[in-house]
Amino acid sequence: MSYGKKKMHLNLFLRNTGHHEASWRHPGSDPNGVTDIDYYIKLAKMAEAGKLDSLFLADSYGLPPTMQFLVQQALEPFTLLSALAIATSRIGLIGTASTTYNEPFHVARKFNSLDHISRGRAGFNIVTSTGNATAFNFGAAPLPEHTDRYERAGEFMEVAKGLWDSWEEDAVVADKAQGLYVDPDKLHEINHVGRHFHVKGPLNLPRSPQGHPVLVQAGASDTGREFASRMAEAVFTAQNTLEDGRSFYADVKGRMAKYGRSPEQIKILPGFCPVIGDTSAEAKEKERELNELTQPEYGVYRLSNLLKMDLRGYPLDGPLPFAELAKNHEINSQKARHQLYLELAQREKLTIRQLILRTATSRGHYSMSGTPIEIADEMERWIVQGAADGFNLMPPYFPSGLEEFTQKVIPELQNRGLFRTDYEGTTLREHYGLERPERSSFRQSVISAQ
Repeated sequence: MSYGKKKMHLNLFLRNTGHHEASWRHPGSDPNGVTDIDYYIKLAKMAEAGKLDSLFLADSYGLPPTMQFLVQQALEPFTLLSALAIATSRIGLIGTASTTYNEPFHVARKFNSLDHISRGRAGFNIVTSTGNATAFNFGAAPLPEHTDRYERAGEFMEVAKGLWDSWEEDAVVADKAQGLYVDPDKLHEINHVGRHFHVKGPLNLPRSPQGHPVLVQAGASDTGREFASRMAEAVFTAQNTLEDGRSFYADVKGRMAKYGRSPEQIKILPGFCPVIGDTSAEAKEKERELNELTQPEYGVYRLSNLLKMDLRGYPLDGPLPFAELAKNHEINSQKARHQLYLELAQREKLTIRQLILRTATSRGHYSMSGTPIEIADEMERWIVQGAADGFNLMPPYFPSGLEEFTQKVIPELQNRGLFRTDYEGTTLREHYGLERPERSSFRQSVISAQ
């Protein structure tokens, strides 16, 4: 595979007050605005003015016990993205839904609706959920095993894709003279019977402008990579060195051939958190000021939760107790992030306090401080050396972190021919250079199957 100069893709990871865990304490942030639609409209319009491909909302179905330390509540993605669809016209809108705690008919219908509402700008970030705190909001059973969740996710997506394809493109006739609204021979039941789901279909909405929403995935475990290579069209990943990024990029794209897919059919977007200053010293000072706002008590909780061990009794300025920590094969969720943190601490010989600060900015994603030119240099290096097709942009604080990027870094990328100067299409698939999926065929129509 050759890596010539190419235009990168940029997605904005829209997260309450920003991606640094102390962002809500930053003088320019507004923690009271995270339930205000005008706040999100302002950010979405700023991203669209910068010609970003898309914006993305993560989601969770539980409230963590650390609300005292930082902003963690969030508006429901479908509701928020539908409002943003009306306030914008070009930027893609990617929402998260769990395949473990939803039914495929509901999710397929919601994303189909969002694609219609946005006129073809919807994307579906597929997650399998993490942690028992979420699980216990949906019954008494703990979180299913990692492999079981991915098996269910695979079947879930087969059902969802079948439902999106259950209307032929020209099923709606709308012939007033004949009194025929829909041609019944062009609506199809999917009649899916599997281990996890029994779904008859068809969907109760016509096929959407994109056919299917753009399918996004974020798991980086071996199971997650396999799922991505088979199913995803974009991957949000956490890689905190160029070498790790190149390895992940080659691995995921190298798995695609067995599913009859080409490497160009998936866009890999590592998380990237830039702290921007007009000089390198100013950027470093901004990063230092943010880190001074972190709360060690929360940092210890965050590490304890991820590493599956209570670290409160260990000295902050001492090393991680590696010999006592859970092994990666013993972890049931966030396996890739667990491994990333361990490798980072070992490689850089970090104390517990240093690991807290090192991951406070972006939770293990790649982060750097620098001038717009230095940041553009690094982004170009990842693109040219085959570590990324673009980036999942994670500003450390909103709104000024996004404003600095769009006004200072994007013009530098555009001057180098690395990023668009205007949108060339209207749909998210067009932004990402992805083809509209052909419709699957079904043997039976609704009428003949009855």
